[in-house]
Amino acid sequence: MTKQARKAVPTFANEAAERAYWESHDSSSHLDWSTAKLSALPNLKPTTKTISLRLPQHLLESIKVAANARDVPYQSLIKVWLQEKLHQ
Repeated sequence: MTKQARKAVPTFANEAAERAYWESHDSSSHLDWSTAKLSALPNLKPTTKTISLRLPQHLLESIKVAANARDVPYQSLIKVWLQEKLHQ
């Protein structure tokens, strides 16, 4: 498709209308993806949610000892262990 034949990107009333449009339309009729450039977004972080987790005192102390031996925060060690267990 040549540049002259490209459709203009429509103006949307809100984000929901834009989302609905792009769910049902192909962007290649609006954009020339052959000229796209890679971009890095280094400051993006995965969203996190705070939870409350009740642990027996002796278990929490054991986790803290293990974290201290590895020189990492105990919450981080818990996240690593949970992730590892999920991938097993």
